[in-house]
Amino acid sequence: MGLTTLVAGGLIAGCSSDSSSTSPKDNLADATGIITNACVYDGYAAMQGASGETLCLDTEGTLAFWINADGSYGFPEATPGSTENNTADPIETSTDVGTTTPSDSTASTVDPAKDSTGTETASETSSCTTEKALYTVNGISYYKNDDGSLYYFDTDCNKTSLSTVAPASSSSVNSEGSETAASSTSQPGRSSSSETTTPVSSSSNATPNSSANVTPNSSATTTSNGNVPTITYAANGASVENNNNCVTVTGGEVVITCAGDYDFSGTYSGADAQIRVYSPKSDSGVYLNLRGLTLTNTADAPIYSQMSSKTFVVPKNGTTNTLSDGSTRTKSYTYVNSNNETKVDTTGACIYAKDDLTIKGEGTLIVKGNYNNGIHTSNDLRFRGATTINVTAVNNGLKGKGIVDIENGNITIAATNGDGIKSDEGEDEGSVVDNKGIVNIKGGNITITKAGDDGIQAYNYIIVQDSVSEPTIKVTSTGKGIVSDNRVYINAGKIDISSGDDGVHSNQNVYFNGGYTTIAAPKNDGVHADSTLMINDGTIYVTNSYEGLEAWYIKANGGITDVYGTDDAWNAAGGNDGSGNTNQGGQSNWGFGPGGGMGGRMGSSSGFLTITGGVHHAKTGSGDTDGIDSNGELTISGGVVIVECQISGGMGGSFDADGSASLTSKTVLGFSSGSSEKGTNYNVSFTTGNYYGTSNIAFKPTISGRYMVATTGQPAQVSNTSSYQKSVTFPSGSSVYYNE
Repeated sequence: MGLTTLVAGGLIAGCSSDSSSTSPKDNLADATGIITNACVYDGYAAMQGASGETLCLDTEGTLAFWINADGSYGFPEATPGSTENNTADPIETSTDVGTTTPSDSTASTVDPAKDSTGTETASETSSCTTEKALYTVNGISYYKNDDGSLYYFDTDCNKTSLSTVAPASSSSVNSEGSETAASSTSQPGRSSSSETTTPVSSSSNATPNSSANVTPNSSATTTSNGNVPTITYAANGASVENNNNCVTVTGGEVVITCAGDYDFSGTYSGADAQIRVYSPKSDSGVYLNLRGLTLTNTADAPIYSQMSSKTFVVPKNGTTNTLSDGSTRTKSYTYVNSNNETKVDTTGACIYAKDDLTIKGEGTLIVKGNYNNGIHTSNDLRFRGATTINVTAVNNGLKGKGIVDIENGNITIAATNGDGIKSDEGEDEGSVVDNKGIVNIKGGNITITKAGDDGIQAYNYIIVQDSVSEPTIKVTSTGKGIVSDNRVYINAGKIDISSGDDGVHSNQNVYFNGGYTTIAAPKNDGVHADSTLMINDGTIYVTNSYEGLEAWYIKANGGITDVYGTDDAWNAAGGNDGSGNTNQGGQSNWGFGPGGGMGGRMGSSSGFLTITGGVHHAKTGSGDTDGIDSNGELTISGGVVIVECQISGGMGGSFDADGSASLTSKTVLGFSSGSSEKGTNYNVSFTTGNYYGTSNIAFKPTISGRYMVATTGQPAQVSNTSSYQKSVTFPSGSSVYYNE
């Protein structure tokens, strides 16, 4: 509808040229209460103006007229030289996906001049920007973003985008026919910092009304005006300043309904102590900036991200922030998700999210999970900043069902009954979901001081790499140290594991491609793979174990290993934990993966052990023990191999195989108190004070005995090691000298 139609219809008859006129609306609202267009005529979009008026834009986004709060009408006069190509607000156009935090403030540094009454004029607004205004309405200048949306500046030069006015019913039209302006709109002429919501509850232990647990339908979205709200907790609950139209406070409960930055500080404890995010997934992320916050929810989770595209928890530099949840749960939350499905949910962690969750920032975050998990998301959990994080939890410390991805941070975890770090998508279905069920550690310092079950667990795979920095990982666990149902890749990092079960375990394959891994697993295996253990590079130091390295197929192409097992040092077969798999029936379990080589080998025997490269030291305890043992075939065609076997009864010795054995590498030595089942035995007495070997290799044993194995002739005592080209000192302190 154009201006001519409006004139012909009598809507602006009698309007003066001062752009303001009064016109009745007697026939505009339906007396039955049916919802009507806020701009009266169909085809116009209604936007909330700065002073309470309704701005009516045509189909091209141009301001056609406005309706003042008193029902009078106004019509624009375009400002000469106006442009529709103004620069967009970076906050509105940001494409941040988790690596860069939006600016802490969108306010200009310019202090606009104000007249003696504190009201802002159109000319004064222009001091906030060099752009020309499109229109001036009731003394306020409006500008247009590149995307066509309108905005204005308040008295502090905060850029404020216009929000949509909901359709009005007859019940919203007063006796004079005027529509009530949205009370949440920031008004120029007063500082937005004065917009404070007073907490409803005056008691720190107040229980929120049950209706607060029902979240509105996701279709009822809220548009931010661009401000960065400041939420402060005190004894009575929370208060908000500089509201962006997206923060609702009820006692200690804060509900956020749109994207942007939100600053939190203060101390509060109560059953309603909760920050809840319910933001459309089409929005950019919600950033919860913690600037010295201590929030204790005595009945539920202090942070609950119910819906968002991404939620970021950002402890700011120089601040310590503590979050604690209740030890029980009695609340449930009903809400509509992004698929327009009604869901009923109960929080299962101190920080609990249904969608992607990222922890970043350079401050300190203390999380006390008194009910279940410490930090949990049903999707992807990422750590991006140099954050100091201390998590204690009754069950799992960190759980990202989809992914746990760690690039940075100093993370300390104590998980009383569960896993330190966990990702298990696909486990319930029993099948791998592409790019899910993964723990990916790319940097940072991780210390799991206690895990009641496993230290780090993933259903699909675990990968430790140094794509960001060299990670350091220290695990103390009752169960396994690092474990996956499918694959484990150790490509880099300094890893120290003390476990009650296997140190590193996979129900399928384990790959070592780098890093320095130290393992103490006295009750079970140092490294165990039901299918394949592939060693390509890196250092593996097993200080104590039942069996040091165990898999159905072990292949060592490189690396340094220093292994002690009270039974076998290396064993290609099943193990003490009964998890060995001697019947490999699915080729799909054997393939290539990130950083690894061939995943397995088929055969009728019950094990395969192949060494083609690397430098290896294997030592056993006393008893019926074997140094390097294969329940099938044994092949040593390359590499440096030193075995110290303290066999005392039984059969086996330094090298043992139930199938064929081929030891052709020139740098192989075995030291034992009994003869070896495989390899060439030599009756040579040796002690701990001297080096022994051949012209190709020399080693000073840490045990005494009288049987040696060598592959290039009779070994003997070596008085001078300077003739050897190379040497390697193992982590345990022993050195080997050899010629290639």
